[in-house]
Amino acid sequence: MIKSWMVIGAVTLLVALGSNIILPQDVKWFKRLQRPRWLTFEGLIPIIWTIVFICGAWSAYIVWETDPGSQKTWWLMGFYLLVEIAIVAYNPVMFRLHSLKAGTIVGAIGSILGIILTIIVWSVSPWASLLLVPYLIWSPIGTYTTYEMMQLNPEDK
Repeated sequence: MIKSWMVIGAVTLLVALGSNIILPQDVKWFKRLQRPRWLTFEGLIPIIWTIVFICGAWSAYIVWETDPGSQKTWWLMGFYLLVEIAIVAYNPVMFRLHSLKAGTIVGAIGSILGIILTIIVWSVSPWASLLLVPYLIWSPIGTYTTYEMMQLNPEDK
């Protein structure tokens, strides 16, 4: 029998792979952009996102196991999926449009959706909400970094 954590993990992984839908010329565009001097942790970003996705999937698993299959739980799973799609849309949207402004907007939308999800999930499981905290911390940092890059690269707004 397939376990709920397997399904949640597989969906998380498949959606996360969507962030790799970018073209080489888009990566080239992004690599040439100026970055803030304080951005010294860029090499850690893949590790940070891995932690964020694992915590998010674990949170969804806790919510599912609290009331498996109920209408409320299905709605929450849909909200988790929406937040993950917002997260994953950041790279393809920004890279494809060559627009730091678009990246900032997508990042801000993801941050807001993450806050709403965390608040809603608190009533189901405080632990599940706490597992969303890494995203609540990281998403605004990423969004602010993109905003700062927009100021350094005005031609790429």
